[in-house]
Amino acid sequence: MPDFAVFTENLGKFFGGFQAVKNLNLAVEYGEIFGFLGANGAGKTTAIRMLCGLLMPSSGSGAVAGFDIFKQGEKIKRHIGYMSQKFSLYEDLTIEENIEFYGGVYGLARPQLLAKRQDLLQDLGLSQQASTLTHDLPLGYKQRLALGCALLHDPKIVFLDEPTGGVDPEARRNFWNLIHAMAEQGKTVFVTTHYMDEAEYCNRVSIMYQGEIIALDRPEALKKQYGQTSMQDVFIHLVDR
Repeated sequence: MPDFAVFTENLGKFFGGFQAVKNLNLAVEYGEIFGFLGANGAGKTTAIRMLCGLLMPSSGSGAVAGFDIFKQGEKIKRHIGYMSQKFSLYEDLTIEENIEFYGGVYGLARPQLLAKRQDLLQDLGLSQQASTLTHDLPLGYKQRLALGCALLHDPKIVFLDEPTGGVDPEARRNFWNLIHAMAEQGKTVFVTTHYMDEAEYCNRVSIMYQGEIIALDRPEALKKQYGQTSMQDVFIHLVDR
C-alpha cells in the first residue's frame, strides 16, 4: 500500500441498510493538516472512527500509519493520537491527574511521564491551573487538556474530531495555533469540522455530504474552481448544486 499517513480506497460503512460512508478515497501526506469538512450527520465521525481502529469498515481498504484498517486496528491505536468530540476527560480529576492517568494508559514510564507532563502544561498554557479539577475548567481549557492527553505518547498522526465545537471564537483561534505548532513539528493532523472558515487553516480539505466526498483540494484551489470567495460559499454552492 502507498506510503501515506492515511490512505483509503472505496472505504465504506453500513449500519443495517443505511450506508453512512460511501466509497471514501483519501491519500493524506505525512506532516499535512487535512481538513475533513461537512455538516453534522455527513458521516465524518463514522469515517474517523474507522480510520482510528475504533469501528470496523464494511467495504474497501485502507491503512493508517502503514497499518491495515481491517487487520491491525490495535497497532493503529498505539501509533495515533485521538481527540473525540466529548474530550474523554475525567471531570473529578485535576488537570495533572488526567495527564497522569492517560500517561499510564499509554504505558509511559514514570520519569518520562513527569517530564512530559511539565512540558505539556507549559506548551498548552495550563501550568497555573494544574491542580484545578477538570469539572471547574472553562470549555476552552478542557479542549486544550484533551489535546494534551492525546499527544502524551508523541504520535506522528493526530485525529481531532470536531475539536472546536461549542468553544468561543478566541478559544477556536488559540486551538488552531496549537494545531499549526504540531504540524511544524512534523505531525500529521486530520481534523473534522463543520466550521467552514476553519478550512482556510488547512493544507488541503475534503467536503463530505451525505456520506460521500464531493470535493477535495487546497482551499484556494476550491475557491478558484467554483468561483467563490470563501469556503462557506464553496460548501453552499456544492450542496445547492
